[in-house]
Amino acid sequence: MKTIHAYYAAIGWVALLASCKGGSGDYDASGVFETTEVTVSARGTGEIMRLDAEEGNQVEAGQAVGYIDTVQLHLKKEELLGNLMATDSRRYDVGRQIASLRQEIATQKREQQRYENLVCEKAANQKQLDDIRSGLAVLEKRLAAQVETLENGNRSVSGQVLMLEAQIGQVEDQIAKCVITSPVKGTVLAKYAEQGELAAQGRSLFKVGDLTDMYLRVYITAPQLTTLKVGQQVKVYADEGEDGRREYTGTVSWIAGKAEFTPKTIQTRDERANLVYAVKVRVKNDGYIKKGMYGEIKIIDN
Repeated sequence: MKTIHAYYAAIGWVALLASCKGGSGDYDASGVFETTEVTVSARGTGEIMRLDAEEGNQVEAGQAVGYIDTVQLHLKKEELLGNLMATDSRRYDVGRQIASLRQEIATQKREQQRYENLVCEKAANQKQLDDIRSGLAVLEKRLAAQVETLENGNRSVSGQVLMLEAQIGQVEDQIAKCVITSPVKGTVLAKYAEQGELAAQGRSLFKVGDLTDMYLRVYITAPQLTTLKVGQQVKVYADEGEDGRREYTGTVSWIAGKAEFTPKTIQTRDERANLVYAVKVRVKNDGYIKKGMYGEIKIIDN
């Protein structure tokens, strides 16, 4: 009798374990978890003075994690600033430069007025008045020519100042780009350079990925496609231990617009299907989902 009870108890435990595991076909599609990855490259050239992006570190968007040597760029900026000061010092003070000539014109105008009164009183002849008027006209032309020359000189200086300021701005931009920052919030997945190495523009320094939101890329058949739409919620299963599965709620974030041949490493509900559609399901990661881990989805009937 004890043997019979033990037999039925064993069957019960097997059934319970089977129900916990779920059947191997209890899903509509399977795939691999991915994350949005960004490879950060050097934007400056020079020796890497510091790089604290260690694998596994959490970084914030815009956080500085190192910098590239900028000594030569700072020296170049100082040189340009000196040239800017020297160039700007050649700017003319137009009012001061023409002050004496204006004073001379004012004196000549008073002399003209005095001779006009004398001519009216028959105390001076017309020729003297004409000579004064002619001299006044010459002075006014000299004034106009001098003003034009001075203003042209100032415009030339202004142009040179603008060019130097633009060059200084370029150097400052290069200096700013020597600060190594993370463009996104996430986890450092890989590090490709070390302090003391030479960085060149475009060289990969480290890779960062957002592990908060994971994406499960699966492939579905055409009949399944009619039951899915972007924004729809599905059940997502990730491996837990050797035999268990952890369940999540996922959201369909992307569906391919074209079909492709079934990848050899991907299983679908109907493995005989020749053409399938790629689908990305976004899942909020609780820390247990790892990049490259296998997962499955179950389409929820609406």
